[in-house]
Amino acid sequence: MRVFLNYFLMVLLSVVLFQCGTKTENQISLAGKWTVKLDSLNIGETENWPNTILTGSEIELPGTLDDAGIGEPNTMQPAINNYVMSNLARKYYYTGKAWYQKKVTVPASWKGKEIALRLERIMWESNVFVDGKKVGTANSLIGSHEYDLTDFMPPGEHTVTISVDNSNKFPLVNVEGSMYPDKRNREMAHAYTNHTQIKWNGILGDIVLKVSDKGAPSNLQVYPKVEKDALRVTFESNGADVPKQLGYEIYDLQRNMISKGDVDEQHVENGTVSFMVERPEQMEFWDEFNPVLYYIKLNAGEHSLEKRFGYKNINNNNGNLTLNGKRIFLRGNLECVIFPLTGHPPMQKEEWAKLIGQAKNYGLNHLRFHSWCPPKAAFEAADEAGFYYQVELPHWSLRVGEDEKTTEFLQQEADKIIRDYGNHPSFVFMAMGNELQGDIGVLNEMTADLRKKDNRHLYATTSFSFQKPTGTRPEVEDEFFIAQWTDKGWIRGQGIFNDKAPHFNADYSENSDHIQVPLISHEIGQYSVYPDLSEIPKYTGVLKPLNFMAVKNDLENKKLIDLAEDFTQASGKLAAILYKEEIERALKTPSFDGFQLLQLQDFPGQGTALVGLLNAFWESKGIISPEEFRQFNSELVPLIRYEKAVYEDGEVFMADVEVANFYERLQGRSLDWSISDEEGNVLKKGVLPDIDLNIGNNLSLGTIEYLISVKEAKKITVTVSLRDSKYKNSWSIWVYPKKVRTDYDTIVFAKTIKEAQAALQKGKKVLCNPDYETLKGIEGRFVPVFWSPVHFPNQPATMGLLLDEKNAAFDNFPTSSHTDWQWWDLCINSKSIIVDSLQVTPLVRVIDNFVTNHHLTNVFEAKVGTGRLLFSAVDITNDLENRPAARQLRHSLMEYMASTSFNPSETIEANVLEKLILYQNDKNFEAEDIYEN
Repeated sequence: MRVFLNYFLMVLLSVVLFQCGTKTENQISLAGKWTVKLDSLNIGETENWPNTILTGSEIELPGTLDDAGIGEPNTMQPAINNYVMSNLARKYYYTGKAWYQKKVTVPASWKGKEIALRLERIMWESNVFVDGKKVGTANSLIGSHEYDLTDFMPPGEHTVTISVDNSNKFPLVNVEGSMYPDKRNREMAHAYTNHTQIKWNGILGDIVLKVSDKGAPSNLQVYPKVEKDALRVTFESNGADVPKQLGYEIYDLQRNMISKGDVDEQHVENGTVSFMVERPEQMEFWDEFNPVLYYIKLNAGEHSLEKRFGYKNINNNNGNLTLNGKRIFLRGNLECVIFPLTGHPPMQKEEWAKLIGQAKNYGLNHLRFHSWCPPKAAFEAADEAGFYYQVELPHWSLRVGEDEKTTEFLQQEADKIIRDYGNHPSFVFMAMGNELQGDIGVLNEMTADLRKKDNRHLYATTSFSFQKPTGTRPEVEDEFFIAQWTDKGWIRGQGIFNDKAPHFNADYSENSDHIQVPLISHEIGQYSVYPDLSEIPKYTGVLKPLNFMAVKNDLENKKLIDLAEDFTQASGKLAAILYKEEIERALKTPSFDGFQLLQLQDFPGQGTALVGLLNAFWESKGIISPEEFRQFNSELVPLIRYEKAVYEDGEVFMADVEVANFYERLQGRSLDWSISDEEGNVLKKGVLPDIDLNIGNNLSLGTIEYLISVKEAKKITVTVSLRDSKYKNSWSIWVYPKKVRTDYDTIVFAKTIKEAQAALQKGKKVLCNPDYETLKGIEGRFVPVFWSPVHFPNQPATMGLLLDEKNAAFDNFPTSSHTDWQWWDLCINSKSIIVDSLQVTPLVRVIDNFVTNHHLTNVFEAKVGTGRLLFSAVDITNDLENRPAARQLRHSLMEYMASTSFNPSETIEANVLEKLILYQNDKNFEAEDIYEN
């Protein structure tokens, strides 16, 4: 009997927990199984579904319909088109209302108390019903939906029904990408999109009933008042009289009390009570190097309330960004809700801590949340890691201010952000959205209003704008300014690196010195990397990588699949050297206060914008290690300014040494420098002794000089390190002899295809180098595809070079397997020739973009009759005296042709060469037509 009784009690307990979820003294979690029923026709309220026991599928909440495999199955197949290449494919779609229902038991101990329902995150709109009676409606994309159930839930069993509607409630918060034919995939603001996050339906995070005494205080906020060496504390009295006994206690994270006291004087206004607390002597400032946190406990009569906070002060100090009076520099990255297993942000602190840990591994100290705001778990992880956040309204619009209800919704979202997340010290910046256009006056008003309500953060009207003059200078209410350019010109490399020869003595001061608020460069990078097809098996969640699969199929059909990994690595290495120069120019600019990368990890939407050195899971692609990346992306970075990438024998390499130091003041330190070759031989070294490094830009600390003396081409490396520290950085330069042989009696150097054909017919060795501008092909470029060839189709869309660095053709032209700075002049003065159906061997293969996937080359070899041809669509003819890389490449190719190694394995007909010529009236051509015999 006792065994049966114990079993009965266990079953009863499990039933209660199943119905109610996890229960504590003051809250009941409603996590667990719910009934769900779809309502695409929106008939639920009309047919009184809240007052009936719903029949439908079971779903686990928190979670989404996508998690449960509920909705319209996606039947799309891999193909290279704008449907598939738009973004990762959802396995199931559903837009509209879904009804969720569960039985809940309220304990007798809650009688006479206030009961609230908190739904932590929902996409757009929720409606809550208890026992068929409607409680209310809530709308938010970035904050919790909260309901007062006090009058609806006396002790006993109740049926809770929640409808969630994920359809587009306020379309004007979003910008649409018209290049995407599926209407479901056009919205691009990250709070409501299918490009990164998906337009899920469900409930995420906490689903809890909370109980409190009537009139208990709530919304405890802590405002550091550094100028007064104090804290301002506020709370809401909720209609109750302010208790005569009002006190506080402050603890460190180990729960050691560091201060306590009674409140002698408080101020009450509109139900908000505020008072001042003297800063405890032990209380330290919070920052990236000292992420110290505290708890404050409010004792209000018989009630108490507690919050965690950090003591910090972010400020604009004469145009410099300071934290706690010390200048800081943002080494930032965008976060665009890229979580490809779930299609939604993590709601657990541990997952955010892992992401932040990887970001810090690569030297980052900042995330910008592009057109969305993360959940509390993200803030908690950042607080503990000492990581800086910029959050934004769910807003990326070209029509700001056109609709009053949309503006009102955004104002409510802004208030919710500062209320829900304002205590977190990691919450440092807030913008009203991304690249906004329209009525900028509305944005200024919103920004000013937020600053009055909560001055713990810095605010900006928008993260950049293409609308002028807004995008060129700060708005009147901007406390920081994010820009691609100012009214004086570019302040990021995308507008420079392809148009100007490599030079490493520049920064952005000329275009930025006049900006009088902290300045952050907007979305730098965006260098596309070829898809890493080895990722395909990793997509085990709600999204399917049909875009990756389409590329793989295309490569297999075109017999390029064996090169896929090489394409990823070579294009990625090029992106990495461009990111290095982007970041170093930002660090060299005294008027800069940071940059925001777009981005370190892949962006799998907006046309498959794989711009990351890491994949979408924040995992390495093997392109660059964290240690290598931190050399130029860290709190302290040695830097040098030098003129160019390529030097000649007899020239003097000169570099000015400087250090960007945003760590701590260092005195009497030494900087060691060295110059070495690829074999590790140290060619010269030196030391800059007794140097004081202040916070900020330490310019002109000393000079490196080295007389170039070479008989053969070399790549050499310059390294600068801070002695007795982990901080070092290095740069490559290429040094060439001034005089090399560029003509050989045994080789015909043909400047026209006719010359080449005549010589080949006689069985000669021919190096053919016609004017590249007369050739059919793709314009030569140094920088790879910008963002995505799908999203921005009208660009010369190549992705760098792929080289066999051990090929004898490069014995006298040192190169890696990928594009580096010594190739800049050669890439710019070239055409990329499509050789899909031409049997040739590329010596310099050009990586095509992943949409067209052509066989591309600008230097190839082949047998032609009894002759042997090396064809160069790179200019190695003109102005060689002033183009040392072109001169050296020509020498290396001809040395190769003069050797026994030159023995092409493929054969073409002589008349095929004529089809390479672009005639004046030949403006459009198809790749398939070029080499048709």
